[in-house]
Amino acid sequence: MFKINENYQKLPGSYLFSTIAKKVAAFSEANPGKEIIRLGIGDVTQPLAPAIIEAMHKAVEEMGNADTFRGYAPDLGYGFLREAIVEHDYKPRGCNISADEVFVSDGAKSDSANIQEIFSAGNRIAVCDPVYPVYVDSNVMAGRAGVYHGESGTWSNVVYMPCTMENGFVPEFPKEVPDMIYLCLPNNPTGTTITKSQLQEWVDYANRVGAVIIYDGAYEAYISEEDVAHSIYECEGAKECAIELKSYSKNAGFTGVRLGYTIVPKELKCGEVSLNQMWARRHGTKFNGAPYIVQRAGEATYSPEGKAQLEGQVAYYMKNASAIKNGLQSAGYTVFGGVNAPYIWLKTPDNMTSWEFFDFLLERANVVGTPGSGFGPSGEGYFRLTAFGSYENTLTALGRIKGL
Repeated sequence: MFKINENYQKLPGSYLFSTIAKKVAAFSEANPGKEIIRLGIGDVTQPLAPAIIEAMHKAVEEMGNADTFRGYAPDLGYGFLREAIVEHDYKPRGCNISADEVFVSDGAKSDSANIQEIFSAGNRIAVCDPVYPVYVDSNVMAGRAGVYHGESGTWSNVVYMPCTMENGFVPEFPKEVPDMIYLCLPNNPTGTTITKSQLQEWVDYANRVGAVIIYDGAYEAYISEEDVAHSIYECEGAKECAIELKSYSKNAGFTGVRLGYTIVPKELKCGEVSLNQMWARRHGTKFNGAPYIVQRAGEATYSPEGKAQLEGQVAYYMKNASAIKNGLQSAGYTVFGGVNAPYIWLKTPDNMTSWEFFDFLLERANVVGTPGSGFGPSGEGYFRLTAFGSYENTLTALGRIKGL
């Protein structure tokens, strides 16, 4: 008789955002007249920029012509997009990245879950706490996380780096030496980040202890402060210890289009084994490439028109973030984030648990957010709101919350 991967059975409950969706659906069914404003999941709401739409239309026309039709994409992605990534995302920042170190994919979520496949199941991971759930869950599925302790909400083989109000939500070097370190900066869910010099310390630490950093830079476009790195490869020695994940979802609105890329430097090795070659093998075996039309859309984000239009969209969402942050602060809430990231991280009032505050907002204000405990034990007592709604809905939601 066939057997299943029993590691899946170790996962507690359902995926965080699936649980939220079910609770909201149940509330909507019971209260059909209520207008719900969703500021929970980090999904964009503004339409694709005109430069992107134009590029997609052109690519569609090409796909309808025998002379310009494209079939399977190259394993790593089309050269036109990989070269654009190098020229616009890395060269201006002094990062020596080559096109054959760029792996185009269907998004950073997929890559953040799949990248662990090239590492030994015996490796120990370190994560910030709170953390994006995919990092931990994908390692649970691979059998790397150990035993789940329900009372503490932790896994026995995971090293947790608490990010709390007391340490400014900035991770500190773990007391136990890990093999793999997940960093998301600017951070989801707390919205905080670190300086270039602080990031350099992490690179130095990883090289010193022989760990690899999985660096999620999905929110890089939202950085507004000067002394914050846009890429980990701005740090000396990062090519020997770091893999970087990037996404077009939040900077270009590709949540429904699906496009991202991962950088695996050729200098990154385990002994004499190249992780670049390993990821290329995995990529070529398990992935048939992002669609040509979508990769042309990605290329359009680097055109002068595309850049200007996307800067406008980022500014739109950060205007929302500022409104939420300032409005909640004026109402007496303790609020963090909203400067270098489109997330607001707030302390729940009146000693409510994260899920109690979720239910309170949903039932009393008809506003959906994300309970902090869903991101890990250190997220208990906190709550995340996103700035990805429309400005009008954001102001309406803010007014409802302030009126409670």
